[in-house]
Amino acid sequence: MTLIRKFSFGYAVILLAAAGLNYVPGITDAEGRAFGIFALDLFDDSLHLASATWALGAAILGSRTSKVFLVIFGALYLGDGVFGFFTGYGYLDFGIFTNPSEGISLTVFRVLANLPHIALGAVALIAGLKFGRGV
Repeated sequence: MTLIRKFSFGYAVILLAAAGLNYVPGITDAEGRAFGIFALDLFDDSLHLASATWALGAAILGSRTSKVFLVIFGALYLGDGVFGFFTGYGYLDFGIFTNPSEGISLTVFRVLANLPHIALGAVALIAGLKFGRGV
């Protein structure tokens, strides 16, 4: 298995774990936030599950498909995290369309809430572009 396919498979595992966070006892607080930070709902879980399925399918289908997954997924998730800093909401869960902007904030809570999408997106985008050359 090529390195780029391993990245896609790794993303499938990570995203599947993210989809299951709300269903592990002790992970969510009284307000339903995972780790006291992320307010995940059924829509978020579905998005993570669909992304995990996409990643797994890409890993199975081959290097070229894995590159496409990593680049598109990376750009989408990175952008979603950046939007979170500027508005308090992302676009992947339609939050920017259903909530008024809270403005830019670099508080610890806002950073922690958006860091997973920024980190996952950036790593995926870089991996897709770097390891996908010649694929």
